Amino acid sequence: MSSQRSPWFALYALVVGSFMILLDMTIVAVANPAIMDDLHADISNVIWVTSAYLLSYAVPLLITGRLGDRFGPKNIYLLGLAVFTASSLWCAMSSSIEILIAARAVQGLGAALMTPQTMAIITRTFPSNRRGAAMGLWGGVSGLATLVGPILGGFLVDSEGWEWIFYINVPIGVIAFALAVWLVPALETHEHKFDLVGMALSAAGMFLLVFGIQEGNSRDWDGLIWALIIAGVVVMGLFMYNQSRNSEEPLVPLSLFKDRNFAMSNIALGAVNAAVTALFVPFYFYLQQVQDMSSTGSALVLAPMAILAGILAPVVGKLSDRMAPRTLPTIGFAVFAATMFGFATLMRPDTPIVLFLVIGGIAGVANACIWAPLATSATTNLPMQLAGAGSGVYYATRQVAAVLGSATVGALLSARIAAQHLPTDSPIGEGMADSAKMSEPLLDKLSTALGEAMYLPAVILLIGLIASALLIGDRSAAESKTLPPEKADIAV
Repeated sequence: MSSQRSPWFALYALVVGSFMILLDMTIVAVANPAIMDDLHADISNVIWVTSAYLLSYAVPLLITGRLGDRFGPKNIYLLGLAVFTASSLWCAMSSSIEILIAARAVQGLGAALMTPQTMAIITRTFPSNRRGAAMGLWGGVSGLATLVGPILGGFLVDSEGWEWIFYINVPIGVIAFALAVWLVPALETHEHKFDLVGMALSAAGMFLLVFGIQEGNSRDWDGLIWALIIAGVVVMGLFMYNQSRNSEEPLVPLSLFKDRNFAMSNIALGAVNAAVTALFVPFYFYLQQVQDMSSTGSALVLAPMAILAGILAPVVGKLSDRMAPRTLPTIGFAVFAATMFGFATLMRPDTPIVLFLVIGGIAGVANACIWAPLATSATTNLPMQLAGAGSGVYYATRQVAAVLGSATVGALLSARIAAQHLPTDSPIGEGMADSAKMSEPLLDKLSTALGEAMYLPAVILLIGLIASALLIGDRSAAESKTLPPEKADIAV
């Protein structure tokens, strides 16, 4: 049966799967102690439960985006969703830490297959003058998943066991699969010659780079780590050279970056993703160790940030359709950076928690002004046949930036703790876990070190501020070149 159906129905189906992926990125962190105890693992093995997922998620993104162009974004999305759901069940049934790490790596591959297809489908089904609203809804789901993940994870681990943070994905995945089969349109595919050399170089370069960055802190940034990172940079340089010389069909068409808004949006996106990843590390340590809060309580402190970002993202998305591309993200970055400087200044032992709730709420408003407008600016001028390639680049930027943010803040935090002459022979959370047993001078030194580390995300956000200020154009101009809204509905 063929009928006209609004692209919004397809988007509603896609956000169910996106919610599951984003939930899984935040829900696992709170389960690490329980996993370590139940599977008799050490801390380095448990870290790999997350690292394996991030690595297998980030490395294939350039390739999986292109697969959607060739075989259809709906088909690749469904394949990824099936892999993600099945591997979630495998994770839940794991009887050893090694099996869990392997299952998480497969789960990351499923996420990598799914993620670029979502943006590609939005780009190809919504006209530019309605794309901001669609990206806004998508961004709102991201904010909701960020909030729900730690809280739901804590509840499931406490009440049912760590396995249930993975079991919960199975019914969600089945529902998401059925909705996608029913509501997501089968879009036109484009014949592509697969750039096998480019694929090999990009996979090798991304693996070396991301693996080196992720493992840097655990190996104290030794010679092997720097060799891996340098090798990754060299291989990625060879990849870019290969792409520039490929006269047929490169994996990453460098012409994408001739579009100023695509290039600047990617830089700004990398900045905000690195900053968000970096802020969680020192801030949660501060709340739990200086303010002596529980895991669930500390997650709730940032609830206003996630709630307001989620609620306002669709509204801001609609506004961005009628404003110059630079306006909202530039304001968002300026306000977000200011809130991070505020956090850094106020992270003292006697600071009332209510101040962080208020500042977090302001940060949520700022976040809502960033994510959807950037995604819209990045995709507005993309040719339809390159929607998958553009989405792959966009998400690869996002994931690598997250790894960079996490690794950099970890290194900075270790340096600031050493500068305060605090114990460094054990991780924070073990050597200084109970603030009630710490002396006032020690608490003051710890909060100083954590506050100084918080300046990193604040400075990173200034890079995003500059990039977003360099966006050009006018949304109203794009409207005149766009199909009328009634023609944006897709035949299914």
